[in-house]
Amino acid sequence: MTRVAVLGCGYVGCELARQLGDAGHHVVGVRRSKSGLAAVEAAGADPVRADVTDGDSLASVPDVEWIVFAASAGGRDADAARETYVEGLRTAIDHFADRDSPPDRFVYTSSTGVYGDHDGEWVDEETAIDPGDERTEILAEAERLARDRPPAGVDGTVARFAGLYGPDRYRLQRYLDGPVTAGVLNMVHRDDAAGAVRFLLERDRGRGAIVNLVDDEPVEKWGFADWLAEQAGVEFPPKQTVEQRLADVDSTSTRRRIRATKRVSNERLREYGYEFAFPTYRAGYRAAIDRFRTDETDP
Repeated sequence: MTRVAVLGCGYVGCELARQLGDAGHHVVGVRRSKSGLAAVEAAGADPVRADVTDGDSLASVPDVEWIVFAASAGGRDADAARETYVEGLRTAIDHFADRDSPPDRFVYTSSTGVYGDHDGEWVDEETAIDPGDERTEILAEAERLARDRPPAGVDGTVARFAGLYGPDRYRLQRYLDGPVTAGVLNMVHRDDAAGAVRFLLERDRGRGAIVNLVDDEPVEKWGFADWLAEQAGVEFPPKQTVEQRLADVDSTSTRRRIRATKRVSNERLREYGYEFAFPTYRAGYRAAIDRFRTDETDP
């Protein structure tokens, strides 16, 4: 049994806690708010209230062998993102590394958004990143911290999540209603995002490395939306080009994000030996489509 702390035990973190607990590990789930502790407990982890930006509060987290930093700044502004992803990460690394019994692994969950625009070409962990706005620049800074700041004996790993979907985040109706803007989707089901992190820890993979957590098949947004409609038994949704979408957008960072296209490779994760529960969107969206066809609430 290995002791694990998930800092920011939210959407992916609770699923990770459940999977690790089912595998026999002792998991502590850390949330900043009291209201989030019930979800941690429901996932089978020991709930602890603490703030990653407050080293004193982290003293309430017991010694563990593995740390997963999955804290989120939510939809707040860049200052909040920096406070969580950079200052919070630095505080957490320093706090746990300074203990008499420091962790062996420290996994930071980042985003494939740091790649920026690569004109629809394939990218992997060796591809130069090109953050397109202040928020993704902050994520890139946090990635450097996660790999460079842990002292000898504490190995950092950067796990880059593609677009997350799954229970409560299928957004099926949005795609069916449209309009759907042209582009490319890189996705990973929540269960595989958590499962891949668990795999990296349990199989001792990815020490000191960056690993893309993304499924096997990037997909054109228009084709994806039409496939969903076909499976759901409804008409194809309306479409719009990137130029049409940008006609109503003034923000420079938003315009760059909308224009950005890439296809993210999971070859490194596959070479490590990870087997996906949902290798593509076709398997991952099946539950949502089945629910839609039986007239249940869109998950």
